[in-house]
Amino acid sequence: MLKKQLFAVKSLKVLLEEAAGDNRLKRALGPVALTSLGVGAVIGAGIFVATGEAANTTAGPALMVSYMVAGMACIFAALCYAEFASMAPVAGSAYTYAYCTMGELCAWIIGWDLVLEYAVGAATVANGWSSYFQAVLGKFGLQVTEKLSKAPIIFDEKTHHFIFTGAYVNLPAVIVTFIITAVLVKGISESAGFNSLMVFIKVAAVLFVILVGAYYINPANYEPFAPYGWGGLSFFGQWTLGESHGGKPVGMLAGAALIFFSYIGFDSISTHAEEAKNPQRDVPIGIIASLVICTILYVAVVAVITGMVKYNQIDRGAGVSAAFKQVGMPWAEFVIAAAAIAGITSVLLVMMLSGPRVFLAMARDGLVPKAFFSEVHPIFKTPWKSTIAIGIFVSVLTGLLPIGALLELTNIGTLFAFVVVCGSVLIMRKTNPGAHRPFRCPLVPIVPLAGMLTCMMLMMSLPVGNWLRLIFWLLLGLLVYFIYGRRHSLLGKELRGEAVVRDIPPPPPPGH
Repeated sequence: MLKKQLFAVKSLKVLLEEAAGDNRLKRALGPVALTSLGVGAVIGAGIFVATGEAANTTAGPALMVSYMVAGMACIFAALCYAEFASMAPVAGSAYTYAYCTMGELCAWIIGWDLVLEYAVGAATVANGWSSYFQAVLGKFGLQVTEKLSKAPIIFDEKTHHFIFTGAYVNLPAVIVTFIITAVLVKGISESAGFNSLMVFIKVAAVLFVILVGAYYINPANYEPFAPYGWGGLSFFGQWTLGESHGGKPVGMLAGAALIFFSYIGFDSISTHAEEAKNPQRDVPIGIIASLVICTILYVAVVAVITGMVKYNQIDRGAGVSAAFKQVGMPWAEFVIAAAAIAGITSVLLVMMLSGPRVFLAMARDGLVPKAFFSEVHPIFKTPWKSTIAIGIFVSVLTGLLPIGALLELTNIGTLFAFVVVCGSVLIMRKTNPGAHRPFRCPLVPIVPLAGMLTCMMLMMSLPVGNWLRLIFWLLLGLLVYFIYGRRHSLLGKELRGEAVVRDIPPPPPPGH
């Protein structure tokens, strides 16, 4: 019986019946709002910071191609996400897709993984928001006291030791987390509107960088185009293809593995399928459009920055703003910093918006306490209790703990989710070929297999420590599942012959 439950799948019919219930989220998002959520999640501080580090030390001007390769890997996964999101327009994303294809245990693992991805990602983003906010305050001669400006514990990546800073709490990070939580509880329409404003500000800044910076491009700076080569793959931290520099792989492919994480977030659109006005059409549009827009902007920014400044002279900490300072436009630094704050705010909003939706889907299946995590506010139509719970959890992480030690869990967790979704499309095509698919992933099985292989390749290129942290988190999740989830699972109760009440509306009376 245990084995049967672990690999039992939730039927697509039950999933769609549940989606028609009254205890649903408010359908308020159109294709523009969904695309804006995707762009808001993807474009953050990374475009202003990570590009400088990667161009200087890993790929040179060939980082443009790195972004194309990483974007292509995401496109494969995005097409698979779009098919599932159009078939099953409910909250849950990869968790829901895995439950329909791979069974309950795999669904639990991926749901547990997604909650960590969004929570740790949000905590990290809030930490970065605090740094940029304090930098802007400094421009006006204002300063947050050191005791309240950073976490009491940080992680030194060079020595791999925890260090006590003497501070009490990262207060700006905690405050912005509480503000975002309040916005999210209020409603999805307000959240989407706030996000759209932030996206407009940061996209305007990115276009400023591209259009103004283009006048300062010196074609000679593109030579050599690939100073570190075109390789750079590694296998569990050991480089296998291309060159190695300072103990780490370098080259165009190494750059793709490094900056792939700039794309994290587009998958969050699928967690909002239940809030889309026309999910079968709008969610695929939002996923694919946001990914294409972000890839174009990323490549264009790298082309401008590596054209303005020689790759080995690009500032590793603030490549974009420093590039404008080097060509005699120091005032642009403030514009870029202010845009970075808007960019990080929208990323934080989408990260914290997505986590409660995964918990909501898990609660409906009984895997986490339903009375708490599945309750939708009667007026705001948001999962308000789980939103507040995640807000508190994120504020503790970002205010007190060493985010650096946890950040890479988000990276490997996201890649893991992508692999599962691509595999789920292949399984669903075999097990349920006649299901209605408003959007069909093209070139199956080529696209899903390509998505799985490229994402696994990038996973293998991550340091061994990432794998160890992921394994620890998943083992902890399995412990929670066998203590609580397995016994309370609605599907498990049905298999044991117990009475189960699902959130499915009654059929309409005759004549309606």
